[in-house]
Amino acid sequence: MSFGKNLQYLRRLSKNLTQEGLAEKLNVSRQTISKWETDEAMPEMEKALELCKIFYCTLDNLFRDDMCQPDDLYSNLRVEKVKGFRYVCHTVLSTDPEADAIERVHKYAKESGVENPKVIGWDFPFLSQEQVNVYRMHGYTAAWILPDGMEPANKQLEIHEQNDHKYAAIHIEHPFENPFVAIPGAYHTLMDYMNVNGLKREEKNVIPCFETDGESMDVYIACK
Repeated sequence: MSFGKNLQYLRRLSKNLTQEGLAEKLNVSRQTISKWETDEAMPEMEKALELCKIFYCTLDNLFRDDMCQPDDLYSNLRVEKVKGFRYVCHTVLSTDPEADAIERVHKYAKESGVENPKVIGWDFPFLSQEQVNVYRMHGYTAAWILPDGMEPANKQLEIHEQNDHKYAAIHIEHPFENPFVAIPGAYHTLMDYMNVNGLKREEKNVIPCFETDGESMDVYIACK
């Protein structure tokens, strides 16, 4: 862990706040910020508390946590309005549910004549403690985003709708080269990004978070 690296990380998340911009907020010199970020010096408590207010973090975050994520994994941190969409979905509960859930919604699309469907997915949280702790199961929901005006060939499928909504998002290139690091790290980085920029999560009447399917991936978290 490094206070300097944590400070650099938080500054970049804060809409790429420059050293000069941060120095102005704290009424210190740019050189002071530079020394903090290279761990040549440490801020006094008063300035440390001001940093916590600026970045919506705690002293433990700044001085004890290892907040940084690998720069080469992630790009295009942003807030975007995701246009409303209609979708059909399938949930699998197993020890490895993702592939089965995604395969099923691809089958729905193929049956409807769509060869390259837009598919998203998210963790399904409603499992018992016995399923999780004893049987090592987890849940995953995959959804096929229906093209405008399309009805799936399988008329028994329930069609869901989501209105336009604001999301924080991040891009991961080649997430499956190291998925147990890359994907959780993306969610971690997004949550830091939201905290630093004063964004709150939205959990009601919207898909709270999801990830796109493919060799590259975008991760989304709904914002109020």
